[in-house]
Amino acid sequence: MKYVLLIGGEDTGADETSAQVCRSEDVRAWIEEMTRRGVLLGGEVLHPAEDATTLRVRDGEVLLADGPFAETKEQVGGYSVIECADLDEAVAVAAAHPVARFGMVEVRPVFDPADVPDAGR
Repeated sequence: MKYVLLIGGEDTGADETSAQVCRSEDVRAWIEEMTRRGVLLGGEVLHPAEDATTLRVRDGEVLLADGPFAETKEQVGGYSVIECADLDEAVAVAAAHPVARFGMVEVRPVFDPADVPDAGR
């Protein structure tokens, strides 16, 4: 099963960016190990939340807003896509990510299109 790891931490105004954290030896070692194991399928580091553009379509009109969808202290700084046998393995992989020691890693299953009901189509 595929999972997305949403990797981030609290926006404390610290000088170290997500990109700098992800270039650390610990994170590079995690990437190499998960790639070697065939678990890591991909991932990216994201620009800061203040660079985001949020949109909504209401009555056919595209409404744009600068910044993230939600005001929160925790910000997603990147993501990884992994493939694991089950949630237990995905949690173990996420717990091994160095950012989990000082930030947060949200483990979210990815819908398999085969599991989505046809809804009468």
